[in-house]
Amino acid sequence: MLRSSRATSTLEAGSPPGDDVLPGASRPSSSRPRTRRAKAGATAHGAEGVGTIERRRIPLRSRLRRDWPLLLLVLPALLQLAFFFYLPSAFSVIAFMDYSPYRPFWENPIIGFTYFQMLFQDPYFVSALINTLQFAGAQLLFVFPFSIMLALVVHGIMSTVLRSTFQSIVYLPYFFSWVLVVTIFLQVLGQDGLLSRWLVGIGAERLQIMNDPDTFMLLAWMQWTWKDAGWGMIIFLAALAAINPSLYEAAAADGANRWQRLWHITLPGIRPVIVLLLILQLGGILTVGFEQYQLQRQAVGWGTAEVLDTFVYYRTILASNGESIGTAAGLFKGVIGLLLILAANNVAHRLGEQGVYQRS
Repeated sequence: MLRSSRATSTLEAGSPPGDDVLPGASRPSSSRPRTRRAKAGATAHGAEGVGTIERRRIPLRSRLRRDWPLLLLVLPALLQLAFFFYLPSAFSVIAFMDYSPYRPFWENPIIGFTYFQMLFQDPYFVSALINTLQFAGAQLLFVFPFSIMLALVVHGIMSTVLRSTFQSIVYLPYFFSWVLVVTIFLQVLGQDGLLSRWLVGIGAERLQIMNDPDTFMLLAWMQWTWKDAGWGMIIFLAALAAINPSLYEAAAADGANRWQRLWHITLPGIRPVIVLLLILQLGGILTVGFEQYQLQRQAVGWGTAEVLDTFVYYRTILASNGESIGTAAGLFKGVIGLLLILAANNVAHRLGEQGVYQRS
């Protein structure tokens, strides 16, 4: 009776299962794992979130054995970066040398910043720098917002078939080379193009947009928009797909109209992606491309289509002994791009955005 009353009092006191063992009796072996699991649960869900479960660090050999198919998959891209980006960057020291390809590399004398001084005194470089900034500013102000507008329009189309068709048509020109893009514009807007023939048929003059230096900015903007806007649209569509649809339903239930849902839900939802792409585009502001301007340089004149990429090409490849000054121009582009990325990322952090990388 005494043992029974003690056992009953123990159960009534709220003892956990597995502890209702009579005094003097042996404890079952199954109670030990339960006690360990309870301790682990108490550690994981401790009061005020103090306790945490520490993950065991996997050795490097085990991770390599586990992830070798993924590493093999990215190996070609890593080799491309190593041979075409990082390895050539080591030869940027040529900008500080009186370099000549006809003598051993270590015999080229160091002359400091002489070629940088020559670079900034060169009127062709100044003209190419101004043109590059103009083209980059036009891309940033017009093409970048146009990609966001396209993504919002496609995201609002309810028909799946219509959305897929429109998305494919807009995205397809991104895979065209600049040779094909310029050829298409020439066949449509050139002096002997389709539009010029139609204008001549109704008694008007032929179009001169492909040969007019004054309208080259407009022509370049149309080419950028037709070719690159679809790529930006795809990225923003992926960001829009990550927004929780219940937010739109809750806002509609509260009486928010379409513009209010766009301003308070859609744009804040894709703001991190907008900031990230904007920072990356600022980093490449001095790299507006080569093929597009090289192909149309003869038609509109070098003074209109000369950018830093074409300047480096003509001063390094075609000019005699231009390796050092061409390398100096390329190094100038890289340093300015790096500084712009760091500055823009710092501004993003101050505004509460993540940016390209997080603060440590």
